Amino acid sequence: MGGSTGPRHVAELRGSEVRVHPTALVEDGVVLGDHTKVWDNVHIRHHAKLGRHVSVGEKTYIAYEVEIGDFVKINAFVYICAGVAIEEMCMLSAGVVFTNDRFPRSMNKELTALETSDVTEETLFTRVKRGTTIGANATIGPGVTLGEFSMIGMGSVVTRDVPDQGLVFGNPARLMGFVCICGPRLFGIDMPPAPGAVETCHRCARRYRWDGRSVHLEQ
Repeated sequence: MGGSTGPRHVAELRGSEVRVHPTALVEDGVVLGDHTKVWDNVHIRHHAKLGRHVSVGEKTYIAYEVEIGDFVKINAFVYICAGVAIEEMCMLSAGVVFTNDRFPRSMNKELTALETSDVTEETLFTRVKRGTTIGANATIGPGVTLGEFSMIGMGSVVTRDVPDQGLVFGNPARLMGFVCICGPRLFGIDMPPAPGAVETCHRCARRYRWDGRSVHLEQ
């Protein structure tokens, strides 16, 4: 992997130890935080903002003005379209695709020209909240919010909001349980504990109280 010099466009490289592979295409106005790494054949569009300690895997596309928080891991072949915001500590596995069109068509409504790829009043915005993991080859539909530390199973097609620490998978993705912030499943939605019960993560020993709709970390 090369140093921070030599990308095909010049980004606004700030902070220390930023590394951009020589084959990456990084457009003007992009901001890369401290210790961020951009691997080969990545394309980052103008004025995108990436935080500290972000890793962007090979052949990933990040659209213009997308904002990505600190400590985010983006694997290879990820497609992040305009209108997506990704908070800190998220993981996007290989082949994840985001969408943002309300009415996806090649032509405009008058059928006189190609539809614009710019953000319009019909663009739907998506937020990936902190700590979320999205499994390989998942597709995230437009206009959804993925809750904090939620877990999206590989190959899922997400068409609705996901609650904090919710585990979803399938096509369309359905809520199947809740997970600890460190990853393991706490319980399945088919056999939930009684409201008020406390569940303990076998991996980290964090304790959560279940209120019948969501889990809450015990202090």
